[in-house]
Amino acid sequence: MEVNEISFENLPKAVAHLVSELAEIKSLVEKGQTPIVPQKRIPIDIEEACRIIGKSKPTVYALVRKRMIPCYKNGKKLYFFEEELLEWIAKGKKKTIQEIESEAEAEYNKRKNIRK
Repeated sequence: MEVNEISFENLPKAVAHLVSELAEIKSLVEKGQTPIVPQKRIPIDIEEACRIIGKSKPTVYALVRKRMIPCYKNGKKLYFFEEELLEWIAKGKKKTIQEIESEAEAEYNKRKNIRK
């Protein structure tokens, strides 16, 4: 319901709408949730992308050329999204010795059980 629609004739309808909205917010608060507000994705330029990933411009251009980094091109300008860059960085995580050992042990036990 828009603010422009409220008049004396539709006041009961507007109050009912407000009561339902308030009940929805109350239930979210009781559950410990926050209302979902869509965030705007704002593209960043190459300088900001370099700062975020800690690489020089020539390195970023090389990564773009090899299609190894998420980017967008409009005309001659490159654009990036911070969330995508951070996700790209996270995908490159190297496993610790403990993680490698536990995966190897799990695979060994799995194969051992298959052969029985």
